[in-house]
Amino acid sequence: MKTNFSKRAEGLKASEIRELLKLTEMPEIISFAGGLPAPELFPVKEMKQIMQDVLDKDGIAAMQYSTTEGFKPLRNIIAKQRMVNSGVNVTGEDIIITSGSQEGIEFSAKIFVNEGDTIICESPSYMGAINAFKAYRPKFTEIEMDDNGMIMEKLEDVLKKDKKVKMIYTIPDFQNPTGITMSDDRRKRLAELAKEYEVPVIEDNPYGELIFEGTTHPSIKSFDKDGWVIYLGTYSKTFCPGFRIGWICAEPDILQKYVIIKQGVDLQCSSLDQRATALFMETYDLNEHIAEIKKVYGKRRTLMLQSMDQYFPKEIKHTNPYGGLFAWVKLKDGLNSKEILEEALKEKVAYVPGGSFFPNGGRDNHFRLNYSCMPEEKIVEGIKRLGKVLYKYY
Repeated sequence: MKTNFSKRAEGLKASEIRELLKLTEMPEIISFAGGLPAPELFPVKEMKQIMQDVLDKDGIAAMQYSTTEGFKPLRNIIAKQRMVNSGVNVTGEDIIITSGSQEGIEFSAKIFVNEGDTIICESPSYMGAINAFKAYRPKFTEIEMDDNGMIMEKLEDVLKKDKKVKMIYTIPDFQNPTGITMSDDRRKRLAELAKEYEVPVIEDNPYGELIFEGTTHPSIKSFDKDGWVIYLGTYSKTFCPGFRIGWICAEPDILQKYVIIKQGVDLQCSSLDQRATALFMETYDLNEHIAEIKKVYGKRRTLMLQSMDQYFPKEIKHTNPYGGLFAWVKLKDGLNSKEILEEALKEKVAYVPGGSFFPNGGRDNHFRLNYSCMPEEKIVEGIKRLGKVLYKYY
């Protein structure tokens, strides 16, 4: 059967990560491919009681349609707890609930981008955002990073020359895929550039509270005095991803556009999941839960970095993240991490090849590793297996 797809649909490809996850479901594979939280840290026991309490107290409302903006008590909690931690003082009126931050990413392109417009992002950038943006047929301009994140001088050069820039997308904290964190000075400068050139910044911050050393960084939104920064948050990495509870924090006129878009897509997020999340946040201290997560992930991060230094060829470079879920590995020029993955899978170990994190292609001599989801003994064994494969190319 020949189907006449829209131009938008014809250009879409399956997420390389999601396809890899299917492959790595085999129990003998040690997979560093997914961006998954550690399942043993999910508060399953507590949520059993929470769900029962919600159904006992508000069962009918929890099973009924609700507002597109989201459950007001949950929005208030996010404003008072999570946004305050990001250095932003807002109320629940400044927030809407989304299906994870991924929905906010997709909606942002729908609101701001026409075909042929420019989206600026870090180089490399989050594959899920790239795939969401590609449906709108933009031009991508990638901005190089160093150890302090996106280089502002290079960003400003683009903003001066390209008058079709409609959006800057960034993950400032423990960036996916590199694990790099933007310095506070650059966050402030980015907010200034957004105002100066009147270009909205989409600040995607799923990892900011997962910092292993020091205190959390102020969000870019905290430096925004004129409403040019749109903040995307989520409970997926600090609570659980299965509920798909994220949020958008923005100025009222911008936020209303997101509400209208959401009304046409899925009407609302799950009433039951929103109420359960709100009751959990009222009953338990999420900061204590995050502290436990950081303790576990911090150990796994350290072990992975040490294992790479021990078992990888010395010429290989990797980032040294101090939070988040990922490390980024650079191989020598000429190597293709996608081809090497075939050999790695024979040794029962997996990673995500780096090419798909660059929206304009190229630079296949990189790959991403996730350390949050694997037990410590499997991290060592997996890196040892991967090192054995990599030595064949050095």
